[in-house]
Amino acid sequence: MISRIDLRGDALPEGGALRDLLPRAEFDVEAALEKVRPICEDVHHRGTAALIEYAQKFDGVTLEQVRVPAEALKTALAELDPAVRAALEESIRRARIVHREQRRGEHTTQVVPGGTVTEKWVPVERVGLYAPGGRSVYPSSVVMNVVPAQEAGVESIALASPPQKEFGGLPHPTILAACALLGVDEVYAAGGAVAVAMFAYGTEDCLPVNMVTGPGNIWVAAAKRYFTGRIGIDTEAGPTEIAVLADSTADPVHVAADLISQAEHDPLAAAVLVTDSEELAAAVERELEPQVAATKHVEDRIKPALAGKQSAIVLVDSLEDGLKVVDAYGAEHLEIQTADAAAWAARVRNAGAIFVGPWAPVSLGDYCAGSNHVLPTGGCACHSSGLSVQSFLRGIHIVDYTRDALAEVTHHVVTLAEAEDLPAHGAALKARFGWKVPTQ
Repeated sequence: MISRIDLRGDALPEGGALRDLLPRAEFDVEAALEKVRPICEDVHHRGTAALIEYAQKFDGVTLEQVRVPAEALKTALAELDPAVRAALEESIRRARIVHREQRRGEHTTQVVPGGTVTEKWVPVERVGLYAPGGRSVYPSSVVMNVVPAQEAGVESIALASPPQKEFGGLPHPTILAACALLGVDEVYAAGGAVAVAMFAYGTEDCLPVNMVTGPGNIWVAAAKRYFTGRIGIDTEAGPTEIAVLADSTADPVHVAADLISQAEHDPLAAAVLVTDSEELAAAVERELEPQVAATKHVEDRIKPALAGKQSAIVLVDSLEDGLKVVDAYGAEHLEIQTADAAAWAARVRNAGAIFVGPWAPVSLGDYCAGSNHVLPTGGCACHSSGLSVQSFLRGIHIVDYTRDALAEVTHHVVTLAEAEDLPAHGAALKARFGWKVPTQ
């Protein structure tokens, strides 16, 4: 059901050579980019008419309008299962606790007497948030996108989710209910690259945004790449991943369950166990069979995901080697199920989010840990972070110097300007002092 990669016996290679030995899904965004380009440009030129046409083509629904009526949001919330509402409210509450603490305050540094640099943080003016609605529906992604944007102080928030034939062309009612709970009333029935293009270019109904965030399929990732530079993006999210670093103290029942929990997202989902214990590896393999048989989405998602080239049990000589492997892999979600798990977790450098010990599974982070589940995939955790309040803030430096403070440093500025053969830069200072460099 899941393959093995045996890295025992020899010294592990470094850097890219080690990464090349590890499992990873094929996710060719560049190829998808060529297919989304004409769709994006069609939305640019035809606006809402193109959105309606693509809803018919891709989602099989006939829309009269793309924006979701306010009454539909109210109805979705009123009809929401009380237990689901309570769970969403708790998810929102915990996410607010964590994200509210992330907001940076303005800070002024006195560089010299009379010379200061202040860094202030300004929220993005308008954002477009995407909530997937393909194989599964993710109201949790609504929470994970909206809460940090709101806590950052973003004034204008729009959300898009694919139209659903079952619900008369509206996004899934649980998505709509989550929007209503969060006070988001600008919601559009648009999916994939079409939604990203709507946000990037704007239409008759939707004003253009400054930034688009949220997970999605390869078409969403390709559209984000297409519009990078025109809009800000969070990341080009690929298939979801879990890596588990475990030793002989780990419970194979827990490990198998956690691998399966990510495999049920998508047939390209990655489930990777890194361990120095042959016994644990064998026990997890035995556990997978009955646990997979007892759940849903077996043939279309879980079995292909576990059997795919992106999933494996990786055997290493020691936890030190295991740490090198998980750092090279840079997982979206990394669980540490070892003795002294907190100490090992503290040494990890590359991961979207780290889950410490047996009582912090990835599923907790997906919903109610308070952390954000919009995380870098495909090894991007070595250079990128998950979604946070900071994702929606821009740092701006404010430079304030007096005459004396400028005079004191003018000779250095002139020297550096002339060294770079940019004499007009230096002249901009000389002009303020009668074209003479102040005497030091």
